[in-house]
Amino acid sequence: MARSPEGAQSVGTVVIAGVANLTIAAAKVVAGLLSGSAAVLSEAAHSFADTTTEILLFVALRRGSRPATEERPFGHGRESYVWAFLAAVFTFVGGGIFSVTQGVHAIQTDQRQDDNLIAYVVLLISFVAESVSLTRATRQIRQRARRFSVSPQQVVHRTPDTTVKAVFFEDSAALIGLVLAAAGVGLSQLTGDPFWDGLASIMIGVLLLLVAVTLARSNLSLLIGRSAGPTTRDEIYQELAAVPTVERIDTLLTLQLGPDEILVAAKIDFADDATGATIEAAADEAERRLIARNPAVRFVFLDPTGTRPPDRTDPRPD
Repeated sequence: MARSPEGAQSVGTVVIAGVANLTIAAAKVVAGLLSGSAAVLSEAAHSFADTTTEILLFVALRRGSRPATEERPFGHGRESYVWAFLAAVFTFVGGGIFSVTQGVHAIQTDQRQDDNLIAYVVLLISFVAESVSLTRATRQIRQRARRFSVSPQQVVHRTPDTTVKAVFFEDSAALIGLVLAAAGVGLSQLTGDPFWDGLASIMIGVLLLLVAVTLARSNLSLLIGRSAGPTTRDEIYQELAAVPTVERIDTLLTLQLGPDEILVAAKIDFADDATGATIEAAADEAERRLIARNPAVRFVFLDPTGTRPPDRTDPRPD
């Protein structure tokens, strides 16, 4: 299966984020050990967790893009959500819990700081690097928003491309975490009380836990099975309704098979005088229309019906 342009962009987004996080993580470890800052060490754990997450997301993209087989007739798109879910779990365990534990330990042991200059320098460089990665993810989200004529916020909430969503959330959390770490180091230096550094570490951990839970819930909904977004469903309805000989669409079902794969199934009432050949031609035209309108549509199943099912609501999206 050829990778879509959006899929190729997702791979680039993940690779850039992974390289940035690995470089930043190494620098944070050095700065944290030299300065004795629990918050900076927590940020190092944050970056290592993000690096591992990017590796898992890369695996998700590679595994999910494999072509369909006889045993997997609808492809392997759902597998990408499994790996993305594991990435969220690792963020929860590897980053969030470690940071909270590190912060509590720093407060209890009254851990003192030494050289703060290197901590400030590394945090500043990290902020710049994370900003570059976030900018790329944000650009891709805006492109998708323009494609579907929705707001970027709606894309973040509904996008089936969980890799871009994960990078966006993780980089946003990373920038907030860097600010918290700098504030913790600064307040501890001004007051001479390491409590603030430990508190910053705990807050970074809580932030990571929130991000992990959010991403895990998103991936679970896609694993269980979720329809395409309202805008996409509306496009599909319009294209089907525009096919000659189509009188009414009784049922329209969509299923997100992967980040760039949608299954469409519909019960359609064709014109009474339509022949078998006419219906076949209309079905072929419907499939061409849907794929031309949205290349993510991979499978189209149309069921001719002559009667409206009882108590059937309007299949058009709200």
